[in-house]
Amino acid sequence: MRFPKQKMTEPQANSEQTAIVVTSIAAPNATLQALARGCRERGYAFIVIGDEPSPAEFSLEGCDFFGLQQQRELGLKFATLCPTRHYARKNIGYLIAMRAGAELIIETDDDNAPDETFWHQRTRVQTVCAGTEAGWLNVYRYFSDANIWPRGFPLNRINSPQPSFDELATHDVDAPIQQGLSDVDPDVDAIYRLTHTAPVSFRRDRRVALKEDVWCPFNSQNTTWWRDAFPLLYLPAYCSFRMTDIWRSFIAQRIAWENEWSLLFHEPNSAQARNTHDLMRDFADEIPGYLRNAEICEALSRLKLRAGIENLSDNLRACYEELVRIGVVDARELELLGAWIDDLKALAE
Repeated sequence: MRFPKQKMTEPQANSEQTAIVVTSIAAPNATLQALARGCRERGYAFIVIGDEPSPAEFSLEGCDFFGLQQQRELGLKFATLCPTRHYARKNIGYLIAMRAGAELIIETDDDNAPDETFWHQRTRVQTVCAGTEAGWLNVYRYFSDANIWPRGFPLNRINSPQPSFDELATHDVDAPIQQGLSDVDPDVDAIYRLTHTAPVSFRRDRRVALKEDVWCPFNSQNTTWWRDAFPLLYLPAYCSFRMTDIWRSFIAQRIAWENEWSLLFHEPNSAQARNTHDLMRDFADEIPGYLRNAEICEALSRLKLRAGIENLSDNLRACYEELVRIGVVDARELELLGAWIDDLKALAE
């Protein structure tokens, strides 16, 4: 696949080559159609990765759909080794985007509808308020007065005191990973959804960055990645389904610190009409995170990693070896990660 020519002069996600990546087992629904339409108008690549339950026929103008057979014919090691019926197959979409020459990858989901601002310019280096006190920071508190927290945030720290927004100093930050919030039914854990029912509307007048040693989980629902950080997109397959993007986020944050990169959270530019979930099953899948997320971050903090983009893959391997050692990720992950790293190397040749 190649990037189509741009057709519009309206504000765009970036003047660079931009790809939007989604994994879906749905037929072209309203969200997928909106994403395809926006990509057609702006000349973005739109990559949808299917799986075993995907429709036998998937046709959507402006979208490059890859079913299982097409994925296996790509010549990617990862595509042949990754388990089916798993969200981690989204990694194949990232690799396809990289192969096509993407400079910017925006990942989202098939139930996360973009609004007009979703398509506006995205800037890597910004001057924003930033959290600098080492430890956990519930970023959602800065965007809502509700008692809300992101999926993956340690339960025993939800009510911990933290600086007010007005107390945060302003910093110039380099943020090649940026988490956009989503209104209505945002990415929260099963406990929140089992106990709260009101729709959520986040503030649109704030942005918050996290500096070194500051932890907050981020998801794969509405996240922008610049090329330098592409290796950190890797989603693990041999762990709890509800933790795959959360544990990825911890690893990405830890490695980002070595390169003096910040993680940025910005105002909502989409709204989620969440696909049907069994909340008690979600709760069960989240238990490993409830019990061990703080421990995982403590273990990652102790690692000796190396600065430099050229060391991202080695740092990834070191992080996953540590998660295997402490027993939160199955050892089979290391072979799959190796395939991801081999594919990255092949794409760079």
